[in-house]
Amino acid sequence: MAPTKHEQRGPRGAASSTHYLGTSTAMAVLARGGNAFDAAVAAGFVLQVVEPHLCGPGGEVPAVFVTASDPTPRVLCGQGVAPAAATTGLLRDELGLEIVPGTGLLPATVPGAWDGWLTLLRDHGTLTLAEVLEPAIGYADGGFPLVPRIPLTIDTVRQHFETHWPSSAETWLSGGSVPSGVHTLPVLAATWRKLLVAAAAAGTDRVAQIDAARDAWYRGFVAEEIEAFCRTPVRDESGRDHAGLLTADDMAGWSATYEDAVTVDVGDGWSVAKGGAWSQGPVLPQALQLLRGTEPAYPDGIASAATVHNSVEALKLAFADREAWYGDSAPVPLATLVSAAYADERRALIGESASLELRPGSPDGQRPRLAAYAERAGAARGDGVSGPGAGLGEPTVSRSGVMRGDTVHVDVVDAAGNMISATPSGGWLQSSPTIPALGFCLGTRGQMFWLDDGLPSSLVPGRRPRTTLSPSLGLRDGEPWLAFGTPGGDQQDQWQLCFWLAHTVGGLDLQAAIDAPTWHSTAFPSSFAPRGWEPGGLVAESRLGEATFAELRRRGHVVEDAGEWVLGRLCAVGRGDGPLLRAAADTRSGVGAAAAL
Repeated sequence: MAPTKHEQRGPRGAASSTHYLGTSTAMAVLARGGNAFDAAVAAGFVLQVVEPHLCGPGGEVPAVFVTASDPTPRVLCGQGVAPAAATTGLLRDELGLEIVPGTGLLPATVPGAWDGWLTLLRDHGTLTLAEVLEPAIGYADGGFPLVPRIPLTIDTVRQHFETHWPSSAETWLSGGSVPSGVHTLPVLAATWRKLLVAAAAAGTDRVAQIDAARDAWYRGFVAEEIEAFCRTPVRDESGRDHAGLLTADDMAGWSATYEDAVTVDVGDGWSVAKGGAWSQGPVLPQALQLLRGTEPAYPDGIASAATVHNSVEALKLAFADREAWYGDSAPVPLATLVSAAYADERRALIGESASLELRPGSPDGQRPRLAAYAERAGAARGDGVSGPGAGLGEPTVSRSGVMRGDTVHVDVVDAAGNMISATPSGGWLQSSPTIPALGFCLGTRGQMFWLDDGLPSSLVPGRRPRTTLSPSLGLRDGEPWLAFGTPGGDQQDQWQLCFWLAHTVGGLDLQAAIDAPTWHSTAFPSSFAPRGWEPGGLVAESRLGEATFAELRRRGHVVEDAGEWVLGRLCAVGRGDGPLLRAAADTRSGVGAAAAL
């Protein structure tokens, strides 16, 4: 049994993240008078340094937030798009690829994290860019502690680095050895300082400085270095060498955007605010709509077998719809997909036994269509990164850098009423070679496009991949109440559903709800190459109990006992019934932390 953690409470502000240094950075910013957005941005840059196997400067960031002056949830989209040269004709027909590789340069989209964080800081923060970057530069230059998974990840891909990605070997193999203890990233620190020089050249105005730094990245030296590096072929998951497709023009033509959140009434006075169908965010409200009337139960604070069964079957239906209908490359009938009426139609498919089929619906009478590869149950299994147990709470990485997927998360709330949930990701040290002049690597989010034409998630130049990143806000009686999220790729909205039910149905506080036994389904195609799936697959923590496992197996689920404390790296902050703000963080990893002041 893990030691009991308590929900953190304080009147001035609260923060939670997947790494204690991210949380302490956010709290330091709040303590010096910064707001929740300043704190989240500073923490986000620190996480790029201290969890480099889970996110990096070349990745992306989506966030959902409210401000003190406007309680209407909004979404920041810091998800870059496919390059102009990235077409199905090129990858499928000319290069002969069946899916987009999960490593190398071909799956790179425009790096969105820099513009996402800076746009948020400019519009809603109060501090300068130099102030929020200072902690991250300090850790990159002076050294940061390596959490246990970092050396393990580097050791897994060591031979690949030495043989195919020498720039990554130079960055991550200290004197030819896997690092331990403390590591530095001086080239990344130098890149950030160069961006601050460009900012300072714009004068003393805070906004002008931020915009100058954005310009230096997307229309200056960073874009130039990225294009030059992408011209040289590198080895990727396909076993062949391919050049990248990203150019300086692709960079110059993109910027982060804001959009309305998808806010759905899910019953009992609660609403959930999520990103649009370019993310998997709508899966959570879809599943909650399907669970209306199923009477989830939490005897002794642990979900009953019927609760687990019904939630898994609801998730299968929602994820089947994700596969058929979500994306940025074709119209999505999103209003229907998240509606109570559509859920009423689909709920009849939830029976007493586990479904072994992938069953997308027909919103507005439209006929669903899946990628041909996705329809092959168990496709690409046996690779070491697919299957029911892969990517449970930290990334599962193959020796060639193929990664099932994971990321980081940060939530912050302040006394004024600003609240943000952000899930930065991509630019993993192990999935793309380091750019020597910049000290970071590109993301590989393009692997989530399909190479079939005409699907909402088809590879189309200038479109966003249908990402798994899924930050969340919860509203109670219309008032912003919770910010929460987790790493975990396809598991993100599944583990969030477990947390949501434990908190809103089981009555557990934020920390107890995070600590409650968790589960997820693997019965739909993975978003990560090689995109396998297992009909009936159900992974669960053993603390659910042997009787629950036996009942789930009786119902036809293919149950894998993941262990006692394995699934999820949830973070959450929120308001209480009084003046105190609340925070809680994952117990399982030993790295996440929550704090309040």
